[in-house]
Amino acid sequence: MNLFDLTGKVAVITGSTKGIGRAIAEQMAAHGAKVVVSSRKADKCDEVAAQINSSVAGGPGEAIAIPANISHKEDLQNLIDKTREQWGQIDVAVCNAAANPYYGGMLGISDEQFDKVMDNNIKSNHWLCSMVIPEMRERKDGAIIIISSIAGLVGHTTLGAYGISKAADFALVRNIAAEFGPDNVRANAIAPGLVKTDFARALWDNPEYLKAATANAPLRRIGTPEEIAGGVVFLASEAGQFMTGQTLVIDGGRVISNE
Repeated sequence: MNLFDLTGKVAVITGSTKGIGRAIAEQMAAHGAKVVVSSRKADKCDEVAAQINSSVAGGPGEAIAIPANISHKEDLQNLIDKTREQWGQIDVAVCNAAANPYYGGMLGISDEQFDKVMDNNIKSNHWLCSMVIPEMRERKDGAIIIISSIAGLVGHTTLGAYGISKAADFALVRNIAAEFGPDNVRANAIAPGLVKTDFARALWDNPEYLKAATANAPLRRIGTPEEIAGGVVFLASEAGQFMTGQTLVIDGGRVISNE
């Protein structure tokens, strides 16, 4: 048996038109899943779905595009409803989309910016999970994966609110795992370190920050989106069936180094 085979699974992935989210969609499709590509812009969703369908032509994977703004509950409900109309069920939900409108010290963030971080990074995840859990419970099978960050594990002088929201992700998956584990609904988080994406450009594009970040990491480099996507495939597949309520840290060893 191929423990990483996702054939027959339907996976909804938010924020999946670029960066880590796109890599997740591509890798899950490559492992046989039917994937739903979703982000705010319909044209970008269509583009990525078309690319996935083209790259796996003749293979087991396929993709559809359903745009959604995670800050709008009705958009998320439409995402879930349209997925069910197309493919009947949702086996895997990946909460990847997030926002970080502020980079700086704690005292400089506005209430509007703080609320946006919390709404997009916590409340939207709560909404999406609440929408998919009932059918997973009924079916006695389902996997929820939230893409968090090591910013939720360590203190930070410029990403404070973002770190608070990402720490909440850890609690969310623990709560879901504890409450719905008896129905075989699993929930886990992934905490990436610094990854070369547009979302994190303000960090890795800063030579001083990049030098400091990699100097304290045993692997001495930042990550790639595909390296995070591999963790999602593991958590969504038979290989990860006995793992729930956990946070998988994929950061090149940065948070364990005492250098």
